[in-house]
Amino acid sequence: MNDDDDGEPGHAELVHLLRAVTVEYGLRQAEFAARNGMHATDARALISLLDAARTGEPATAGRLGARLGLNSAGTTAVIDRLERLGHVARVRDARDRRRILLRVEPGAVRLGREFSGPPIGAVLDVLDAFGPAERDAVRRFLTAALAGFSPEPGA
Repeated sequence: MNDDDDGEPGHAELVHLLRAVTVEYGLRQAEFAARNGMHATDARALISLLDAARTGEPATAGRLGARLGLNSAGTTAVIDRLERLGHVARVRDARDRRRILLRVEPGAVRLGREFSGPPIGAVLDVLDAFGPAERDAVRRFLTAALAGFSPEPGA
């Protein structure tokens, strides 16, 4: 790590700011989960499923478990809890009737917007003040940071 003494924010400061953002987000996520009768893992699962729905990615139990680092039994328990709460439904894939997909229900989409809308709006307001080159630098940094925190394939 390099903390420059030239008046510019050092590398460590940027890493600490990123960590502070993730800790704060985790705290808000835990509050959201508790307020909505969910376990913290349930909230992470719901966020993952909402992201998959937003990008059009088919959501399966296997993919969800891999994203959350859960075994099959743990993944099933999370899906069962989210289904009981009315947040997700298991549906047959129209293309392959043998495959079961996880569909996020409209009420869960509303909850996701209530939780994520204000902070996302605040970040979008900040990004509006950035030029294309600055946004590209932020994108490259966050993409590299995500890769740095992601487990190695096969690990």
